[in-house]
Amino acid sequence: MADGGRETLAGRRSGTGQGAEMNDASSPRRVRVAVEAPQHSGLTGPLDYLGPQDLTPGTLVHVTLGRRDVMGLVWDDLPEGQDLPGEDRLPESGLRPVGEALDALPPLSDRWRRLVDFAAGYYQRSVGELALSVLPPQLRELDAKQLQARLKKLDKADAESAKAAAEAPSALVALPMLTAQQQTALDALLALAGREAPPPALLWGLTGSGKTEIYLRAAQAALERGQQVLVLVPEINLTPQLEARFAERFAGRAIVSLHSALTPAQRLRHWLSAHLGRAQLVLGTRLAVFASMPRLGLIVVDEEHDPSYKQQDGARYSARDLAVYRGHLEKIPVVLGSATPSLESWQHALGGRYQRIDLTERIGGGALPKVRLFDTNRLERKKGVTTALSVPLLDALRKRLDRGEQSLVFLNRRGYAPVLHCDQCNWKSDCPHCSAHQVFHKEDRTLRCHHCGVSTRVPRACPSCGNPDIAPLGRGTERLEEQLAQALPGARVARIDADTTRLKGSLESQLAAVHEGDVDILVGTQMVAKGHDFRRITLVAAVNPDGALFSSDFRAPERLFSLLMQAGGRAGRDAAQAAASEMWVQTWYPEHALYQSLQKHDYEAFAASQLHERTTANLPPFAHLALVRAEGRTVEAARDFLTAAQEAARALPLSLGLLLYPPVPMAVARVADVERFQMLIEAGSRAQLQRFLRAWLPELHALKRRQKGLTRWAVDVDPLAI
Repeated sequence: MADGGRETLAGRRSGTGQGAEMNDASSPRRVRVAVEAPQHSGLTGPLDYLGPQDLTPGTLVHVTLGRRDVMGLVWDDLPEGQDLPGEDRLPESGLRPVGEALDALPPLSDRWRRLVDFAAGYYQRSVGELALSVLPPQLRELDAKQLQARLKKLDKADAESAKAAAEAPSALVALPMLTAQQQTALDALLALAGREAPPPALLWGLTGSGKTEIYLRAAQAALERGQQVLVLVPEINLTPQLEARFAERFAGRAIVSLHSALTPAQRLRHWLSAHLGRAQLVLGTRLAVFASMPRLGLIVVDEEHDPSYKQQDGARYSARDLAVYRGHLEKIPVVLGSATPSLESWQHALGGRYQRIDLTERIGGGALPKVRLFDTNRLERKKGVTTALSVPLLDALRKRLDRGEQSLVFLNRRGYAPVLHCDQCNWKSDCPHCSAHQVFHKEDRTLRCHHCGVSTRVPRACPSCGNPDIAPLGRGTERLEEQLAQALPGARVARIDADTTRLKGSLESQLAAVHEGDVDILVGTQMVAKGHDFRRITLVAAVNPDGALFSSDFRAPERLFSLLMQAGGRAGRDAAQAAASEMWVQTWYPEHALYQSLQKHDYEAFAASQLHERTTANLPPFAHLALVRAEGRTVEAARDFLTAAQEAARALPLSLGLLLYPPVPMAVARVADVERFQMLIEAGSRAQLQRFLRAWLPELHALKRRQKGLTRWAVDVDPLAI
């Protein structure tokens, strides 16, 4: 039990409190209960309450926390000999009783609690905060009677589904023939399922090489063994597509999805179905790694390299890494699939910790698109010419149009232009609340900040000098769509980005139009660059991708290479057209090593060069990082907190051997009038970093209480963005 926040939790000392009466059949005992409390309360572990003897760990209960009635989770007792000293532990007479238990629900399993325990410890969060936050919000609001009603409703729905499935004619799904490589890969995965403690498998397969079919066959084998299957995808917009593939293959099986786009009622219903063992397949985004599944037999992490698997607020966990740990706990196979694995996973495979399984051929023997690097330096430079489309690229697009083929033009920046600019006084459309520009959106004539969300109307003239001739600088997908429509009249141009897919169902309808051939040229951001199986696209063009080459973030080249490989993989997925498929990259730096590896589709060479750089610079995966971020109402508040934190760290013996970098502003230093600073800690081993963080965090809690003007702080272990 963590003994934090005694002042705020002083109600625990009272012998009375809300709650159901104790079960007379069993005398009360000390019970540990995990409750949701914010990190800054200093509370890290479960609290002591008084409950009946037969209260099983993993049971949801109502308890009193301070003056509030909250949901808690009965946690495991401390191992014998690890009790806190008597002075730090309240006597039983001072404990509040446990309230109503939701015992209609089977307790959350021991393995699930161990997963949460590990995640909370590794990512330096409270056990209760993490355990309760990953449960459906509606579940945390129910009492025992309401839960019974929900379960009855679920029973009725399941009975109706079973009846409908029994009455529906059973159609045999014709399975596609596996290539020799696919069969070898599948055999290797099935062999892992028979091992007592299988290592994670890294399925390294080119785009279009049939990784999804391997997932389906491995899932089928697990279902036939009576087990459940968990499939993780990086983004919500990929979930319905994958769900359709699984629903078609496993007609009659219970399949549910778990992601943030579900309504609270849907999320609760799907979670209950998985927890009760009725859902045989669970598809979801990063949160689904915590889905309670009593018969889990296989975990698949599709596009394992994707940064979307890392949570960016609250408990900053990596769903991919937790999936690997969960596989270790459950002693089941974990499949990590990618055409461009993360360098961490690739290094684990090189070192033998992961079993690498290769798919180096596209289905049907189709070739990968030929990559053409167009040197932007060859373009004639004229004042006022702002198009991103070179004449050769327009000619290539025109040829595809004439043949009735589709093209994808990729630009990872939405809006019309990144900034409005006055060439008389150098005014720019800066956000008044952030250290960033407001992006010009021509469609609704607004300037929008993509960080804080503030929106204003476009001014008629320069607010600084009155010049009426203010112009957009740079380009986004909205401007690119306009330029393509002007350059290629008659072409059906469509745009898919966060702006065009705000309404429910809009993404699905736009993707359907592409699949049905109603679009000639698709303009989009990374939303369309990965995961989609566009059969008619034969040309992909990436315009203006150079920004990441010189980023201060050491992971930027890895993300760029992966994104371009994924985007290029949208071309030539139909084997009959693969030989004629192309990818154009317009760049100022065609000789850069990254583009040279991309041109040869040589991920191994790119990974080898990046790992060599990381070794030389002592960066992950050869070092281990933690980032402390501080936000304050003033620059001084955020900076001074981290400066004091650094001094406290240096006073700890466990800081010896660590590199403590000085506090610096974040890349976007101010968001919504909040100043942001960060401090990096580098360690040679994970264990060393974890020991240090455990000793240091109590100091940070104490500093926060003394620091005025600090709004919040957070520790990010294994940060992806620096």
